[in-house]
Amino acid sequence: QVQLLESGGRAVHPGGSLQLSCVYSSYTNCMGWFRQVPGGEREDVATIYGNTGTTYYNNPWKGRFKISQDNGKNTLYLQMNNLRLDDSGTYYCAAGRTRTGWCGADVFVDWGQGTQVDVST
Repeated sequence: QVQLLESGGRAVHPGGSLQLSCVYSSYTNCMGWFRQVPGGEREDVATIYGNTGTTYYNNPWKGRFKISQDNGKNTLYLQMNNLRLDDSGTYYCAAGRTRTGWCGADVFVDWGQGTQVDVST
């Protein structure tokens, strides 16, 4: 089991930027960020396949967010730019392992507690 601890969430104005961090206890080849709003399902925001660095972005966040990881620091990042009101929510870091090279939502088994992002005027 991988332990995950997110940080960096806060209130920010539309158009602003924010970087989320997630410290993980051990490396797994799939890491990702997910977002959940009250009453909604958890959505995949971005994932990274660590063996090759291949990234995936869900459409609402493509071109504005960037996922990266520093294995030397055991830290996963989400750089969030040009934030919009509908980016608000609780952001979760997740870890899993794949044998196929694809980090689909079903491979993620370990989750952090989440960090809150509030985009408001």
